[in-house]
Order: sequence, then structure tokens, then C-alpha cells
Amino acid sequence: MSLGKKVFAACVALVISASTLAWDPREVGKLSKGAEEAKSQLLSDDPSMQAFFDSAAAYVVIPTVGKAGFGIGGARGKGLLFEGGEPSGIVTLTQLTIGFQWGGQAYSEFLFFENAAALEHFKAGNYELGAQASAVAVTVGASADANYSNGVAIFTRAKGGLMYEASVGGQKFSVDLSD
Repeated sequence: MSLGKKVFAACVALVISASTLAWDPREVGKLSKGAEEAKSQLLSDDPSMQAFFDSAAAYVVIPTVGKAGFGIGGARGKGLLFEGGEPSGIVTLTQLTIGFQWGGQAYSEFLFFENAAALEHFKAGNYELGAQASAVAVTVGASADANYSNGVAIFTRAKGGLMYEASVGGQKFSVDLSD
């Protein structure tokens, strides 16, 4: 099987397997450890990001998003929604893209909710970020120029890999709340 077909098959499998698991304390423990590590790395890169953690109504940390593409691409990651500093939901991110793209990469993604209305909209389920939404790549001082858009601020922190991309797509989030 050629590399292109392998990448395509992996992307299809990624999208198909994007279902949300029920709230599982073992899963939460594993994700919580990854989220704390990702948050620590983010704050090490840019300590001014602490202001977002302190002022947001809630935030999501997805420790690792895996992304791959060859013409058609996909990404998937799982993380936690934090309210009052405590995990309150498992969040699954799924992305499908179409266009020129080749490669693979891993990154962490952080979503901050400016107010209760933006948080409730997210928690209602099937939240989507369209192609026009953009995330700020974290570098020193990244938070200085960042603003909320429709009550949400999004940041990414590269972990590794290489991706050439000029594609269109969007991210979809599903939330499984801890009841």
C-alpha cells in the first residue's frame, strides 16, 4: 500500500473512531495528568498565559492532538474541560480538512471561555469551529495580542512533526459531562 493510501486510511479511521466515551474516572486521571503537563509547558513557553487561566470562566486542555494529511486530512484529540480548576467533562476534538496537505504533526490545544454564555454554548454539545476560526500559536508574549472571538480564545502549542498545508476544514468538539 502506498504512503498516500496509508495516510488516507489512517485519516478515515481517525474520523470513524471519533466517538466520545462515557465519563470514566480512569480516563479522567490519565487526561488530567496530560493536561497538567501541557499547561505547565504552555506556561513555561509564555508565563503571561496565566492571565487566561485566571480570568476565564472555564477552559479546555487537549494535551495531544494528532494530525495527518495527504490531500484529505484529519485530526483527533481528547482532553478535559475545567471549571473552577476541576475537571467537569471529557472533550473530544475531531477535524477533517480538504486541500493541499502532506505530513503529520502533534500539538496541544487550549480553549478559554470568556463568560458563562460561551461556556454553556460549548457544553450544549456538538460545538464547531469553522474554517474562518483561527488559533494563536504560542510563543513568548502570544497572549498580549490575543483576544476572545465570540467568547472563545484558542491557542495551540506545537509538540512535533511537520505538516505542509493549504487546506479548508473545521474542528468539531463533543463534551461528555461528569454528572
